[in-house]
Amino acid sequence: MEKDRQIIHMDQDAFFVSVETKKNPSLLGKPVIIGGGSDRGVVASCSYEARKYGIHSAMPGRTAKLLCPQAIFLRGNMEEYSKASHEITEIIAENVPLFEKASIDEHYIDMSGMDRFFGCMTFATELRQKIMKETGLPISFGLSVNKTVAKIATNESKPDGHKHVPFLEVQPFLNPLPVHKIPGIGHATYKKLSEMGVRYIETLTQIPQQLMFKILGQHGLSLWQKANGIDLAPVLPYRERKSIGTQATFESDTMDIAKLKSIITGMVTGLTFQLRNQKKLTACITVTIRYTDFETVTQQERIPYTSLDSLLIQKAHSLFDKVYSKRMLLRLIGVKLSHLVSGYEQIGLYNIAEEEYSLYQAMDKVRNNFGDEAVVKACIVTQPPRDQNNKVIKYNPRKKKIALDQVPEQTNKEETEERKRSKIRSFMSEKGITGSKSYD
Repeated sequence: MEKDRQIIHMDQDAFFVSVETKKNPSLLGKPVIIGGGSDRGVVASCSYEARKYGIHSAMPGRTAKLLCPQAIFLRGNMEEYSKASHEITEIIAENVPLFEKASIDEHYIDMSGMDRFFGCMTFATELRQKIMKETGLPISFGLSVNKTVAKIATNESKPDGHKHVPFLEVQPFLNPLPVHKIPGIGHATYKKLSEMGVRYIETLTQIPQQLMFKILGQHGLSLWQKANGIDLAPVLPYRERKSIGTQATFESDTMDIAKLKSIITGMVTGLTFQLRNQKKLTACITVTIRYTDFETVTQQERIPYTSLDSLLIQKAHSLFDKVYSKRMLLRLIGVKLSHLVSGYEQIGLYNIAEEEYSLYQAMDKVRNNFGDEAVVKACIVTQPPRDQNNKVIKYNPRKKKIALDQVPEQTNKEETEERKRSKIRSFMSEKGITGSKSYD
């Protein structure tokens, strides 16, 4: 039963800022902002001192500067943050029977049934002390009967604290809290609930389930259950080698470097699109090639957590240059992204402008509505025909009609069918390539 579960939620306090403060103790107690240094940059993270001014992640950097002119802006180093995240994960893995890495800076631990051997609260406190001692980074935790209540307990104990909410205290703990404390309530949902007069969790518990379903659908039912302290979601075992990949086999072997890199670009953009849809980040990229004599070679590299096209395309091209050492024909090429974790892109760390990230979101929306190839990189689209002077031949419907009148009827039909096809075609569909996707 749920009342017998013992779920711990551990979350780093202002993780990126804590890593920077560890390197430079003079930043302690000051309003520090990671990312957002340029006028078009975005805040990736900020210290608790900066949050007092109303600053939060995903805020435009120019707005943050207006709210807190004396704030210290740092570009950030995702490689260092990823390394610190791995260190914390390794400590947890060595000490607990079952855990889930929910994002780069938070973990769920299932200690159900262990209370008969030692107190779970005592164990969680000792584990927290061990992490802080070995990494030098602050961390908070919440202990309760499910993931939702444990996460809320953690957030209420921050910074640098802990909280235990037993089964009988779940509802008294939740009721007085603002409704936006429930995980999964975004700005739009909160606005709709506020319009209904629902501002506290206790009010939400009193709304009939049928009404919540009518207003917010299945999401409304989920929120109602969380407000009532109900969450049966299991702690999913963490698998470091989780991956997603794709590969293509050519009908005719090739050594056209420009063509091969265009294919890699198309593969990476397809994989990053899937990552963002699944709200995941990758920390490792692998490029595989197979020569015409069937020799297969791979090259991989650990990278900071990301799901951005531009960064992963650049890294994939670099790995391809390293792995393609023989000037021989290739029959296969593949790309794999592994070491996946749940999370959102910290765009401020890469000096990515707000407009560029908005472009990624817009492209993903178009692909979701009209298909994966509705928007593609220009380099993977078939080049337009050119004349002897290397000028693009512009489409002329009048000349096209005359030409069609002069060809046999069968050819005319084939041309008509050809025109019905998508005007956007990549090398993957035009150059005799068969592809496959793999998931682990």
